[in-house]
Amino acid sequence: MFVQVIQGQLTDAAQAHAAMDRWMEELAPEAPGWVGTTAGVTADGRFIALARFDSADSARRNSESPAQDKWWHEFSSLLSAEAAFRDTEDVTVTLAGDPDTAGFVQIIRGRTSDPDRVRSLMSQGSDAWAGFRPDLIGNVLSLYDDGAFTTAFYFTSEAAAREGELKEPPAELKAEVDELNALDAEPPEYFDLTRPWLYSPAST
Repeated sequence: MFVQVIQGQLTDAAQAHAAMDRWMEELAPEAPGWVGTTAGVTADGRFIALARFDSADSARRNSESPAQDKWWHEFSSLLSAEAAFRDTEDVTVTLAGDPDTAGFVQIIRGRTSDPDRVRSLMSQGSDAWAGFRPDLIGNVLSLYDDGAFTTAFYFTSEAAAREGELKEPPAELKAEVDELNALDAEPPEYFDLTRPWLYSPAST
């Protein structure tokens, strides 16, 4: 899988949401290899989107489409500054349910001192996590060559996620969380999407 992360500061969230809906209706049916998109805006106007494709080649062909170029030109006019992009095919997906049903998405961006270990930790113990945190539908981890990462966590609702945060995990899972936190090379940045915009071919 290929994931492109797009980040910027929005001037009008409602218009941006409408533009994303329009992309879904008009461009998604013609987007080769598109798997899905998770997007939204935080309370302070930060926009973030994770566009998923089956390969980098599919994403490239989509970006070269004249219709896509026209749409992006219109969408980017809603950003107060130029958007930042990060692309990777180093993607780990762990699902316990359908992420398109998530009522709350938390995206974390940061940098790790050991990408291989993070990849290993994030891909193990899914059954244990499903039992402990039934509110956690799944996650998508994107890693980059410089150690940076973007992780999207999908939850049934924000209320369930906040309640789950207060639960004391069993020793095995706590050790996993503690190790992941210890591998942070810099303080992570959080994007809480209380009204996530979730798109996939199944919803066309």
